[in-house]
Amino acid sequence: MSDSPQELPFAHGGPPLQGVLRSSAEDFFVDEALGFVPDGVGEHVFLRVEKRAANTDWVARELARIAAVDPRAVSYAGLKDRHAVTRQTFSLHLPGKRAEPDWMSLDHREFRMLEAQRNSRKLQRGALDSNFFRIVVREVAGDRSAAERVLQAVSARGVPNYFGEQRFGRDAGNLDRARAMFAGRRFERHERSLLLSAARSYLFNLVLAQRVRSAEWDRGLAGDVWTLAGTQSIFGPQPLDETLVARCAAGDISPTGPLWGEGALRTTDAVAELEQGVAAKHSEIVAGLEKNGLRQARRSLTLRPTELQFSWLTDRDLQL
Repeated sequence: MSDSPQELPFAHGGPPLQGVLRSSAEDFFVDEALGFVPDGVGEHVFLRVEKRAANTDWVARELARIAAVDPRAVSYAGLKDRHAVTRQTFSLHLPGKRAEPDWMSLDHREFRMLEAQRNSRKLQRGALDSNFFRIVVREVAGDRSAAERVLQAVSARGVPNYFGEQRFGRDAGNLDRARAMFAGRRFERHERSLLLSAARSYLFNLVLAQRVRSAEWDRGLAGDVWTLAGTQSIFGPQPLDETLVARCAAGDISPTGPLWGEGALRTTDAVAELEQGVAAKHSEIVAGLEKNGLRQARRSLTLRPTELQFSWLTDRDLQL
């Protein structure tokens, strides 16, 4: 098995098409939906921002600078791609009656303000309902009929829920830096968070890759822990029966993989053996995550897009 975060097996066979992604920032559009509306009162300002070719953490630090607050007063639900046009919400803790910027008049080269509202609670990591993507692939070449069959399979079964390459940095450098951090090298607080995430994501991807190779990424095994689709609800393990198998096939539930940290794995039987085998081969990463106080958590092995549509804008441009 390769140790490279980029070399991961495909679930639906190799790609039948080749093309150019992100020929412009506008060709990769992401719109975050929180799933709730700010309540209009409280100590936290929710800022809905559209950014272009900008890093989420960089925008957060810019907002902190503009508001003259500590960067730790700024939070967001999740990281968004840099080489893209993305819309997401940031929250700033601005208590009391202190003066604050006129957010809607803010003129910035890398981002623009869409909305500014108060809320009684800060925005927590992961506190979002969904993301809408519009992706255009340019200069497409290959077997269009095969590609449409793959897209239909993706719509029906989903895809392996790998962490993407951006999590690991240029040439997977974040993983090397995480190993250096675990060996004693010091990093700034915001860097440490990114490196811990990269190390955790790497182990998750290795577990998922094994299950993709054995065609067991989207069906249950003895000892699996499950997540309810569209929620953070985790349950199991419990005996694998026809009801669980049917719910998994329908997309109502999904098997999960480990996000490593302190504490015992919840999985048992064959799944626990697989996950413990990966941990044994990367004991320095496991020890580093535990030493930094992360707790065991779980993440769905499958990602099922809803309302997947595709169309040919031209003979060589495919929009998803």
